[in-house]
Parts: sequence; structure tokens; C-alpha cells
Amino acid sequence: MAASRTPNAARKALGRLSLPERTAVADALRTETVGGVLLLVAAVAALLWANIPALSHAYDAVSHFHLGPAALGLDLSVAHWAADGLLAIFFFVAGVELKRELVAGDLRDPKAAVLPVVAALCGMAVPALVYTLTGLTGGGSLAGWAVPTATDIAFALAVLAVIGTSLPSALRAFLLTLAVVDDLFAILIIAVFFTSRIDFAALGGAVVALAVFWLLLRKGVRGWYVYVPLALVIWALMYNSGVHATIAGVAMGLMLRCVTREGEEQSPGERLEHLMRPLSAGLAVPLFALFSAGVPISGGALAQVFTRPETLGVVLGLVVGKTVGVFGGTWLTVRFTRASLSDGLAWADVFAVATLAGIGFTVSLLIGELAFAGDTVLTAEVKAAVLVGSLIAAICATVLLKVRNTKYRRLCEDEERDEDLDGIPDVYEQDDPAYHLRMAEIHEGKAAEHRRLAAELSAEQRHARAEVPGGAGDENGRPA
Repeated sequence: MAASRTPNAARKALGRLSLPERTAVADALRTETVGGVLLLVAAVAALLWANIPALSHAYDAVSHFHLGPAALGLDLSVAHWAADGLLAIFFFVAGVELKRELVAGDLRDPKAAVLPVVAALCGMAVPALVYTLTGLTGGGSLAGWAVPTATDIAFALAVLAVIGTSLPSALRAFLLTLAVVDDLFAILIIAVFFTSRIDFAALGGAVVALAVFWLLLRKGVRGWYVYVPLALVIWALMYNSGVHATIAGVAMGLMLRCVTREGEEQSPGERLEHLMRPLSAGLAVPLFALFSAGVPISGGALAQVFTRPETLGVVLGLVVGKTVGVFGGTWLTVRFTRASLSDGLAWADVFAVATLAGIGFTVSLLIGELAFAGDTVLTAEVKAAVLVGSLIAAICATVLLKVRNTKYRRLCEDEERDEDLDGIPDVYEQDDPAYHLRMAEIHEGKAAEHRRLAAELSAEQRHARAEVPGGAGDENGRPA
């Protein structure tokens, strides 16, 4: 994800990140990991709530409870609010993250952007192709071709947190950038293929409101009391236009400035991303999962996942299509750019990460709802297929990553080592003469301390031998 890397970065794929980018990635991943664990908890809670006989009725009642001003076209169910309202926060953060990548991250440099972009595109095209072939072979509906194309970065990172693997930062950054590009194309798919009607008056109003939002940002106007009401107006107009309301979040995120100016520690985009990411990962996405993942699960329903073409296509798309697409896209990029994998990494590591990318939860569930909106039974079955496919991908990735975990731990220790205790990992200071002078002083000090200890121990041993009559170790003039 970094624009500046080590001198050999031009010929290395998945090389070490620059220090600023490594810090930014670590901050983002830390929040996403916590959010991913909450997402797992919410998904399990939804499944229990929807499948325990004494509670399932309450789940349906809460999910379908309507609230909101009907006069504004916003009398929506709780599940609908979670999908169209709360997920707008998630897509807002995705928009800011994409903007930061475009102006300050990997996607700014065409050479560095090629790998994650090609891997993401192949990782979306192959699952769609797998689903389509499965649907054509089994005579099923092709409406769900986009369901297995998305990667859920929070869920993937939660799996890494649960299994305790020490994945190197370069692979984590690759996974994060892959998911950012993935989200961008998922947004385009939602906007282009899942907009059945357009209210041009509402859409025009949303565009005008977005223009006002952009002008206020450029004029440097501050205050949440200005932007929050305006954001709500933009969202409501976008929803009523027929375009999926989450597009409003993306559009506003992309408008934020993500480049620092003189005297700024963080750009406005980075500040807002820092504030909104916990809200997105810790509240919006888990609540969406709570009201979307609650599908009836039984032995017969699980068996049907592998027999119905629509659901089998989703499972195969996530487990096989994502792995083949991401791995194949990465291999082709490295092959035709004549690059080589970074030292310490092997193609087995790329394959494991590609398998992990098959965890498609949040956006896959959303697209499943949109693709089969008129068929509640098939919608529930496709959601179950998303859960099953994501679970299989998570198990496969866990096995593959655990095999290499000892190697990963050693790489992470090398990345974190800071022997001169200046707060900067040593690997980033190998070209700094001052670092080597500090290390020389440290080693000279250690050598002097060892010489002092050796001298003291030798003196103590000589003194002890001198105090023993007949010589140390003798007894009655004979060796003891």
C-alpha cells in the first residue's frame, strides 16, 4: 500500500511498507479487527435468535418493525434501516479510505497499484464466472452473479485475530488494499445493476446537496451541526431517487481532502475516518449483520445449499472463485511485470491470503438481498449460502495460515525489533549512519559491561582459592 519502499521495491511484490504507511495500516487494521470480532458475535447472535423456537418470532417481529416518517418515504423496517441507513456509514468510511489510497497510498503509484487492482478485479470476475457457470449448468437464476464477488475485510481480520496468526504487515496491507478496491467495484455494481427505477427529481436534489457539501468543504466550513443534517438530507434524497442509499456515503467520503497541508498533522479525511471507523466497525456493520444473518438453519436447509444452483454457485464462487481469482491475478501480475515475491514470502502465503479473501459477508449479504428482493425464500437461502461459503473459506485459510505461522512469527519479530529503543523498527534504519553509530555505542557498552563482570568474577574466584588451605579443591593435601 505504500508509495515509498525499500530500494529493491521496484522488483519486489508484496515488499515491506514504508514506515508512515505501515503505521496507517496498523491503525486501520486494529479497528477493523475489533469490529470483525463484534461482527462474528453479531452473526452468531442472529443465527441463535432466528433459530431458537422460543425467540424466532421475536426476531421476525423486531426485524420487520417499521419506523420513520412516511411522508418523506422513509417508513422503513428495522432491517431496512440497517441495510440502507447504517451501511451508509460503512460505505462512507470505505469512500474516505479509497480516497486516501488514491492520493497518498498504494493506488497513487500506478506501478504499486497494478498488483492489488488486478488481484481484486480477477477476484471479482472469477467468482461471478463460477456462479454463472453453476447457474447455467443447473438451470438456476443468474440474478445472484454478484453475490460472491465481495470480500469482507473485517470478518477476515477477525478470523486472523481468533486463530492468532502473525501475518506479516505486507500481506495484511495487501488484503486491506484488495478489500478497498473490492468495495469500490461492489459499489459500482450496486449502483449500475441494482437500480431498477430512478426518480430524477430526488436524484437531482441529491446531486445539488452533494455540490453544497463539496463547496462547504472547499471553503473550510467546520462544525458537525452543518454537515450531519446535510448528510442526512443527501442520504434521504439518494434513497428516494431509487439509487441505493449507500452510494451517498461513498460520494461524501470521496469528496473529503485526504492530503495534509502545512501545519496539519492529519488531513480532514483522515480525522473523520479515525472518528467514524469505530462507529462503522463497532456499531453499523454488526447491527446490519444482526438483522441480515438471521436465517433459518436446519439439516435440510444446509443440504439444499449444495444442491440448488443459486446457493451452490455462491458457495463455489466464494471458496473456489475468490481463491483462484485473487491468486491467479497476483501470479499473472508478478509474472508479466517480471517482479519477484518479497524475501521471506512464498506463493503458498499468497494462496492462503487468497483463500481468506473468500470470506464475503457484509456486502455479499447486501447484494443477496438486492438480487433476490422479490423472493424471500431464495433470499434466505442465498444468505445461508454466504454464511456457509464464508465459513468454509475461513476454515481453509486457518489451516493454510497455521502451517506457516512459525515463519510469520519470525518475520513479524524482525519487523518489530527495535534494539536502539528509538521507537522506530530497526529494519527502517539500515541506511541511516546514525543508527549504526547508536548500535555501535550500545554494543561497546555491552562489551565493557561483560569485561567488567568477567574481571570481577575472576577476582572473586582467585580470592576464594587463596582462602582455602592447601589449595582450592584439596582435602588433607589430597585432591578432594
